[in-house]
Parts: sequence; C-alpha cells; structure tokens
Amino acid sequence: MKTTELTLMQRIGLETLWACVRVFAAMPYWFKYYVVENLIFVLLYYCLRYRMKVVRTNLRNSFPEKSDRELAVLRRKFYYTLAEMFVDTINMANMSEAKARRMLKIKGFDEQFRAVHGRDWIAMTAHFGCWEYCSLWGVFERSQMVVAVYHPLRSVVMECLYQRLRNYENSMTVSMKESLRFYLRNREKGIDGKNLAMGLIADQNPPRRPDSRWFRFLNQDTIFFDGGEKLALRCQLPVYFVKIDRLQRGRYEMSFEQIYDGREEVAEYEITQRYVRMLEAEIRRRPELWMWSHRRWKHKRNASS
Repeated sequence: MKTTELTLMQRIGLETLWACVRVFAAMPYWFKYYVVENLIFVLLYYCLRYRMKVVRTNLRNSFPEKSDRELAVLRRKFYYTLAEMFVDTINMANMSEAKARRMLKIKGFDEQFRAVHGRDWIAMTAHFGCWEYCSLWGVFERSQMVVAVYHPLRSVVMECLYQRLRNYENSMTVSMKESLRFYLRNREKGIDGKNLAMGLIADQNPPRRPDSRWFRFLNQDTIFFDGGEKLALRCQLPVYFVKIDRLQRGRYEMSFEQIYDGREEVAEYEITQRYVRMLEAEIRRRPELWMWSHRRWKHKRNASS
C-alpha cells in the first residue's frame, strides 16, 4: 500500500515508527543482540507469556517422544528465537550491502549462482530462522530480482512499515493472491531486465478446501499451500528449498537444496511432498528455530477426507 493512501494520522504514525526503527537499526550489534534481545525475551516469556498455550500444544503434539523437561528447554530456546526475530526484522531498516554480508553467509553460492543465473526460479522457504533475510539474495546476485510473496497485514501502518523493511534495490513484495498474475505478466522481460526469483514462505496455514491435500507433518495431518508447485509445473521453473541456519545471534547461513529441476515428470503434489519432508528434517534438526507460536494446526482432518 502506498503512503499516499494513508490518512494524516496514519502517515504521522508510520513516519514516527520508521524513525524509531532506523535509529534502533543503527545501534551497535552488542546492544541490539545482547541487551534488547534479552529484554524482549523476558517480556515475551515471563511477563506476557506470549501464546504460551499454543507453543506448549504444538511442541507436545509434534514431539510426543520428548520428556516434559526436554520440551521445557526447547520452549525456552524458542522464545529466544522469537525475541531475536523482532530484533532481526527491525535491523533490516538500515541494511547496507556490507552489513548484509556480515549478517548472512551463503553456503554454496557459486553452485547456486551457476544453476539459476539467467533464468527464473522458485525459492520455497519457511518460518525458520530469520526468513526475512532470504530477500538479501538480491544483494549477492544482482542480476536477479527477489519477489517475496506474502500476506498483506491488516494494519495499513504496519503494512507500509514492512514494505519499507522488505523492499531493496533487488527485492520487492507481491501479495499471494496477485503472485501468479504478477509472474505471468513479467516473466518475459523480468523487472528492470532482471530475472525473477519467486520467494514463497510455504509453511503457512492455508484455508481448508474440500479438495485439500493432507500431508503427515510432525506427527499431525497438515495441509500446505500448493501455489509453488502449480507455478513450477505451469511455467517449468526449478524449485529450491532455502535453508536458513543460525550461526550466532543475528548471524545466519543460507543454503539451497533442489526440489524440482523444472523438467522432471512428477506425480501430483510430489513437489509439495518433497518440500514438506525437507522442512520437517530441518525442524527436527534445530526445532528451536521454527515459529511454534503460529496456530499451524487450526484445521483438523475429517475421518472421510
């Protein structure tokens, strides 16, 4: 949403917020990640008990083999991750190229560069680690435009704020409902002559449909968005699972694993199934990095479905 569509009070609120996050993002690393992050953790975990019931339920259902003590340790680690996500997101308000290269390392960059250079591709990721940093691929590979597909926020002020945080010289955002039309309209010429890397956070909870496909995921029947698979098959685009691993506070490593090469004959929902298995493996490897506070399993499978 453009700022010209805001009311005067909304503009004042937006510019005030933007000034605050810009000031915070310019503060020293140690202050943001060892003072503010710890304070946010205390607020979320001890004071607000933010979505504690949701987190407890999700962890218990996903890891029935773990003891109460193990789940408590994991729950505490997750709230540190959640606190860090707040800091990471605000940190993007002052993201120079030099700073981006400090915050994010890309494992296997040369191999991925050769694989996707000169062509469009789909990057499927999840609410894992600092997913917002996926848009920084455009800092490393300047011949491509990262198109982050997302759900617009209800608050027009916060929507505009996130637009500023997520849009860079080589990255932009497109709403999920417009993503297919956007790609079909721009695939021949790209954006500013740049090839498109369509980024999808594919672990969100989609609306339930009568024909929804269910997958076994973390010991629970789960539905997933299949837009990435449909786009890949329709336009013969390669698909990669993008991993974001945490190296230390505020420092991450991105790597890629191919899901689909754009040519292979695959069964229906096979691409989505591969994504689900890769994501589950990552969550089991480092469970504290996934966003357990989401109400991921609101939909329950009927006996007949």
